[in-house]
Amino acid sequence: MGIVERLRAIGPGAMVAAAFIGPGTVTTASVTGAQFGYALIWTIAFSVVATIVLQEMSARLGLVTREGLGEALRNRFDNQILQYVSVALVVSAIGIGTAAYETGNILGGAAGLETVTGIPASLWGPLMGIIAGALLWTGKYELIERALVALVAIMGISFLIDAILIGPDIGAIATGFVPTVPEGSAFLITGLVGTTVVGYNLFLHASSVQERWAGPEDLGECRTDTIASIVVGGLITLSIMITAAAAFPVGTEISDVGTMAEQLEPVAGTYAKIFFSIGLFAAGFTSATTAPLAGAYATAGALGWDDDLSSTKFRAVWMTILGVGVVFSAVGFSPVQAILFAQVANGVLLPIIALFLILVMNDSAKLGNYVNTTAQNVLGGLVTLIVVWLGIRSLLSLAGVF
Repeated sequence: MGIVERLRAIGPGAMVAAAFIGPGTVTTASVTGAQFGYALIWTIAFSVVATIVLQEMSARLGLVTREGLGEALRNRFDNQILQYVSVALVVSAIGIGTAAYETGNILGGAAGLETVTGIPASLWGPLMGIIAGALLWTGKYELIERALVALVAIMGISFLIDAILIGPDIGAIATGFVPTVPEGSAFLITGLVGTTVVGYNLFLHASSVQERWAGPEDLGECRTDTIASIVVGGLITLSIMITAAAAFPVGTEISDVGTMAEQLEPVAGTYAKIFFSIGLFAAGFTSATTAPLAGAYATAGALGWDDDLSSTKFRAVWMTILGVGVVFSAVGFSPVQAILFAQVANGVLLPIIALFLILVMNDSAKLGNYVNTTAQNVLGGLVTLIVVWLGIRSLLSLAGVF
């Protein structure tokens, strides 16, 4: 199959990109660019490589075994205690975690629409939730996928145009690919990696590839989709960071991403403000749709439920996650404690999921000739170690130790 045909098959990978480019990513990239200029561009490059390594494994698992990651996790252990612990980790970190983040997704997208229309975000938020719910309720994977691919394209174009309008320093961009760790940047480095290498995306990807492709004979097409989509997602994050780095003096504090668009207008004009707002809306809506879907796939797989998009239990999970976001966004409530729990739980769970994923990908009884190569194991191990190290360094930095 030629490259043009493969690009036409873009789908599950784009859903992964849609999931990790949310308001949290827009916020983190904007804050990083404003505070440290172009210095941390290398972090995005690392995050893209790390995401490709882990997501390729997850997609291969789903394609070859026809199991979701939650299902594979539940079936892996003979010991009942380990089974219960693994299920509890998945349901708490992924199910509750996506519910906690959902409010931010909806409020972020609504803030983008408010900037363009002047209509309050408190009105846009519930409307966005209703539209996302209607899309998921159709139970038609292909329709959901196409809608998200289109929104990723809109998001990418919007943020890229913004980065061009702002007139960045090309030389400084090139220098930013050289790894440096400026004082006080450890927390943001961890944040950039954490908003790209997302635990629930591993569950989403393993399940969504089964909806699109028949089996391992489609692995080449699947890999093209994965790599191309995640690279595009990385370029979107890069565009956001570059925009902030070019727009503001190094050290500028940005407290609310919703005001970022307004701050851009005096620097780059009305169009920059509009494009940023459109991109922020697309980021919020895509994440508001994929987070409940990922939470439902993970929870259904871990509990042994049917993961058909039209099944009652599957719908009940994503409706609960989406409902939490809609209600909290309507009242303007920010579930800070829930989000903090989700961040800690996901931070603990990601290395565990990554290690488990590597373990499963070496199971020849399950995967046959599609087990990991030595190079894939080494890369996966390095990514996991670095994620663990960044998490520890971030915690020590917050505690004032490192």
